[in-house]
Amino acid sequence: MRRSAASKKKSDSITSSTTDLFRSASSKATTKEMDRIDHLFNQYANTSSNLIDPEGIEELCSNLEVPHTDIRILMLAWKMKAEKQGYFTQEEWRRGLKALRADTLNKLKKALPELEKEVRRQSNFADFYAYAFRYCLTEEKQKSIDIETICQLLEIVMGSTFRAQVDYFVEYLKIQNDYKVINMDQWMGFYRFCNEISFPEMTEYNPELAWPLVLDNFVEWIREKQA
Repeated sequence: MRRSAASKKKSDSITSSTTDLFRSASSKATTKEMDRIDHLFNQYANTSSNLIDPEGIEELCSNLEVPHTDIRILMLAWKMKAEKQGYFTQEEWRRGLKALRADTLNKLKKALPELEKEVRRQSNFADFYAYAFRYCLTEEKQKSIDIETICQLLEIVMGSTFRAQVDYFVEYLKIQNDYKVINMDQWMGFYRFCNEISFPEMTEYNPELAWPLVLDNFVEWIREKQA
């Protein structure tokens, strides 16, 4: 038998009401979650600037029980898409913690291992590696980073994945005199080198294939050491 128009209308009304209730409950839950995220932000933010500044980040790291130089703090900045080194805006904080579903300090602490797994996926790591360079550009229109900072950054970002390559490259950068700074092209060139060239054999390395000159010099330096 066909349902009457009145019966169908009543059924649609119930369905609509149920949907509205779910939407309302979801909206309230989201609002409460954001309130808790904001409350956590306010615990670390500088009240005059409404930013989490370097002092606030150090306090956050202390409460998370991780050093402020830990790669996971850089990963957290990447997740927030933080633009200025050493500072988190409220919008960046909301973006990152909402994505991590972390509205308390304890949840944020528990989210860090999963965040590290996410970043280390091949599909994400190149983006993170490029972000790490951009994050260290602290001056307006700055396009390169001094050698000392680059060496520290390589240790943090690549040290656990490509230990031998990083050790050799850092040693080379510290003793050479041709480069005072490294630019993004050179930075990304080293990432490509680590992923494409077997080490320490480097049999695939061909200087004719448009590698940055600093890497040509680096490879030549290693081959002289190996001879």
